[in-house]
Amino acid sequence: MKSWGGGFLRRASPVHLQEVFNRYATVEKNGEKFMTPEDFIIKYLNLLDEKNYNVDTVKLLAAIVDTSKDGLISYPEFQAFEGLLCFPDALYKTAFQLFDTNGNGMVSFPEFVEVMQKADLQKKIPFNMNSPFIELYFGRNKKRLVTYNEFSQFLHDFHEEYAIEGFRRADKEGTGFISILDFQDIMVNIKSHLLTKQVQTHLIEAARESQGGTRVSFPYFIAFNSLLNNMELVKRIYLNVTNGHRTQEVSKEEFMHSAQAMSQMTPLEVDILFHLCDVLHQRGEDYGNWDGRIVYNDLYAIAPEQYFKQITNRLAEIHAVSSPEDRGIFIQILESTYRFALGSIAGAVGATAVYPIDLVKTRMQNQRTGSFIGELMYRNSMDCFKKVIRHEGVLGLYRGLLPQLMGVAPEKAIKLTVNDLVRDKLMDKNGNIPLYCEVIAGACATFIYPSTSFRRGIAGGLHQSPGNSEDPSASGGEIAGGSKVRAWAVVKELGLFGLYKGAKACLLRDVPFSAIYFPAYAHTKAKFADENGYNSPLTLLAAGAIAGIPAASLVTPADVIKTRLQVVARAGQTTYTGVLDATRKIYVEEGFRAFWKGALARVFRSSPQFGVTLVTYELLQRYLYIDFGGTRPTGSELKVASLGDGKKPQNPDHIGGYSVSLPIFSGIETKFGLCLPKYTIQRTS
Repeated sequence: MKSWGGGFLRRASPVHLQEVFNRYATVEKNGEKFMTPEDFIIKYLNLLDEKNYNVDTVKLLAAIVDTSKDGLISYPEFQAFEGLLCFPDALYKTAFQLFDTNGNGMVSFPEFVEVMQKADLQKKIPFNMNSPFIELYFGRNKKRLVTYNEFSQFLHDFHEEYAIEGFRRADKEGTGFISILDFQDIMVNIKSHLLTKQVQTHLIEAARESQGGTRVSFPYFIAFNSLLNNMELVKRIYLNVTNGHRTQEVSKEEFMHSAQAMSQMTPLEVDILFHLCDVLHQRGEDYGNWDGRIVYNDLYAIAPEQYFKQITNRLAEIHAVSSPEDRGIFIQILESTYRFALGSIAGAVGATAVYPIDLVKTRMQNQRTGSFIGELMYRNSMDCFKKVIRHEGVLGLYRGLLPQLMGVAPEKAIKLTVNDLVRDKLMDKNGNIPLYCEVIAGACATFIYPSTSFRRGIAGGLHQSPGNSEDPSASGGEIAGGSKVRAWAVVKELGLFGLYKGAKACLLRDVPFSAIYFPAYAHTKAKFADENGYNSPLTLLAAGAIAGIPAASLVTPADVIKTRLQVVARAGQTTYTGVLDATRKIYVEEGFRAFWKGALARVFRSSPQFGVTLVTYELLQRYLYIDFGGTRPTGSELKVASLGDGKKPQNPDHIGGYSVSLPIFSGIETKFGLCLPKYTIQRTS
């Protein structure tokens, strides 16, 4: 049998796959185990009813895997088919092996006819096997053998030709018209995979209202099928009109302009689209309220998730949750480095966006009451903001930004990277993670970066010259002697270990912050996602900002203590020896409310900062995505569509490629019209 090579999806481990095979193999020959057709199709795949099934159908489907054609499935064949299912074109490859009954890697005309004669559709609406269409592929004498690539094109064209053949048979008089009932019969039997339940139920009403009678013309028939075949294009046209918004109403004229600019979609197809939406609205809850405009959800009522998209998404899901341990350490390091780089960019963008708020927050937190300095410099955060602009100019709000970025960029990058890494490790094989594991992942994301100390000194502008406390202009990032604060000067003044001053307070602040923030963000983002699991940039920003409110506010006391420990005290101000000492002295001298100084400014800083940071990180992941075989940050891709029957595989033994076996086999039946008989009245052994 022709070898297909390697797939794009990492397969299940041989040991695990062998264990699964052995559980279902019931035949043993010469010390080797084999699966029977019933073992594979009924017991393992659960495709047919165990008590009432069609024997011929079981054998025909099992022959897809049984490449030796000996009636039994060996482990090498089982493993090879698992690999075949991992290909993005697995649906076509599986269909090809169904027709390649002798296993020589080619399909002959007799093989094609043999399989088609067993299909229910051929019995209901016979296809003319002597038609010019068949001759174009198999030759006039039908002796030509067709390769896989050629046969995949043939299957695609054959299904379209089948619908036209159905129209010809119904149009016995050659008028170019068929009855509405014949139209319904052809669509339900040949094009059922393109019909949602709503459309299938209202086919007759849609055709009658659009055609204005009891007959359907051939142009309408072709346009109707073309529309259903190209619903993904229809969705793109809609999004082009609305600039990506999914709730904006679009008129027929607006849609037509976009359709003509983007594609060759005909006016008849557009007319059918709006007629379908009209019919569905009339029969739905919005009866009497439709104004002739459509929204994105209307398109989903017409177009189901087609099998190709379901399978592709399912493969992407399996790929996303493949075990990181299956990958080499070098690949995992590359992935973490990639995430770190994107996290650094996102952290820098977020910090720059809210730096003025951070500066105000730090100055407010370090303003002490109960000391011997004199009057307070700032009455509140707004007063501080105004005085900085008045005495230092607008650029004063960004004083110390560069050292801030030196600390924040790697800090945020490591938080994002570590959170992703730990979430990956704590996910189960289905890609799910419990809440307590999300909290653990968030807590592990905490990182204490040494630049935090001098960052605050510069950003805060708190080292004023004595006796100049009422002059805000003196607070522009100066050390005790009045010189500008420089990063290297802080290192020389504090020493290497001095950079970690306040590290315990950082730990008390950052661990609970991350433990609260990351799970809150993940769940808020999920709540804001649309029905397809998609988050727009606006909802990502909102989720990041909302998650920052409880996280930032609840850890303010630890942030106040950290600020007091890191900033050099001026003459006459209380000094602190550690976290407990600072906690006690602040409470005694300033009261409980002092621990919540700058809380509002902190929320206004942290909430938008993390919102901007996370939306930047998510969008970078989306548009600069590199596949390392691991996972993407949760929610940065669309949710996986449901499978053919709306359910995910229930059999835990469907691992690796076999996770897509159900939609693959279902797709063969509906996509290519190969609805094989499932049941038989008298079952033979």
